[in-house]
Amino acid sequence: MRVTVIGSGYVGLVTGACLSDLGFKVVCLDKDENKVKMLQAGEVPIYEPGLKELLSRNHAEGRICFTTDAQLAIDHGDVLFIAVGTPAQEDGSADLAHVLSVAAMVGRNLKDFKLIVNKSTVPVGTADRVRAAVKHELTQRGMSSEMFDVVSNPEFLKEGAAIDDFMRPDRIVVGIDDGIHHEKSQRMMGDLYASFNRHHSRTVWMDVRSAELTKYAANAMLATRISFMNEIANLADALGADVDQIRRGIGADNRIGYSFLYAGCGYGGSCFPKDTQALVSTAHAHGQLMSVVNATEQVNERQKTLLVDRLVKRLGNDLTGRKIAVWGLAFKPNTDDMREAPSRVVIKSLLERGAHVTAYDPVAGHEAMVALKLDCAGQEALLNNFTLVAHDMDALHGVDALMVLTEWKNFHNPDFQAMKLSMRTPYILDGRNLYNPDALADLGIAYQGIGRRNELINLSVEPVMLETPALNA
Repeated sequence: MRVTVIGSGYVGLVTGACLSDLGFKVVCLDKDENKVKMLQAGEVPIYEPGLKELLSRNHAEGRICFTTDAQLAIDHGDVLFIAVGTPAQEDGSADLAHVLSVAAMVGRNLKDFKLIVNKSTVPVGTADRVRAAVKHELTQRGMSSEMFDVVSNPEFLKEGAAIDDFMRPDRIVVGIDDGIHHEKSQRMMGDLYASFNRHHSRTVWMDVRSAELTKYAANAMLATRISFMNEIANLADALGADVDQIRRGIGADNRIGYSFLYAGCGYGGSCFPKDTQALVSTAHAHGQLMSVVNATEQVNERQKTLLVDRLVKRLGNDLTGRKIAVWGLAFKPNTDDMREAPSRVVIKSLLERGAHVTAYDPVAGHEAMVALKLDCAGQEALLNNFTLVAHDMDALHGVDALMVLTEWKNFHNPDFQAMKLSMRTPYILDGRNLYNPDALADLGIAYQGIGRRNELINLSVEPVMLETPALNA
């Protein structure tokens, strides 16, 4: 069985790379000629640990190739994955223009039976619209409208761990509707994922609409856990409790578990914000309220401003002349994804208050500059006070505070003594609760985490006068 993946973005490349590594012959189709040339040359347009190596090896061994030729790609695959973007529109609903454009293209080029698989995250009812778009093109060509089937196979990939998620799935959701091709489609999907079901079945079979809703429900549930813990953390600060101890206490309940119970400065990325908004929009269109999901979004937006609010409380609203360091720009570690990253909200807010921001991220520097230029459109002068540095310690010299916004591993155990000497004021706002408040208090470093019972720990620390020539170099 041969596979075509339409769309060479994050989901498409991971899907194509992993299926080729399982031995399938895969063609990845994309209309972006520059992206295809880059992939053909062994370069990857996104950062995902292990992806470049996986693509390079399978490309060299002839199991995956990249093209802009729609006819070639559609002729090749028995299974056609749709893996294109579904960005949020202004009203929060998912924009299906790319998905439906692909469906029409498939219909214009179809010659024999193909199984069309929606891999993109799409609202309930999208498979029906894809089916209608393909049928319309086939009818226009005078061909049978029964020479394809459409199924739903949503992705559950965590950025930074996507390859492991694909190759070691906890479940594979496949939605297939009753119809003349039901048995054939189920057999083909079963064969496609047979490698993952050898020891025990990981495939969850359901109807298409249930599969489409499952993806949104899963992301909304995870986002809700994060926002819930952020609200608990904020209450813990007010009451003098420690959210890390609370997390351990409730996570030990096997009905709850430990995953996604970490408080922080808000979630971002390509999935949670977009998918929760799309779920609310879908519900609204059908006369339903999603009160919990709405609240999840509202809490998250407030949480992104929490560290700036704390900084302003200490230093004042006018930050002119202040220098603030930021460690971590990507919305999470092991990715360069800046979509909806809390750092974007934080940095723009600091710049608008007159601060000079020095920032470091081990991977996302280029993407961060692109994102911040978009955020500051019409206020380009703000970026004159933004400096991207090549090393984490380079960001700290002479700063009034450090904000930690992404939990990269190389931030977990820094040299605090060197940090204290480099900073004008040893003051850390820890947006990911990486550090031990008591240990930093012993070192004379002012510290504020999220819900760590430390709103006033060492906040009387006086600025350090930087007179050592080596430190000013």
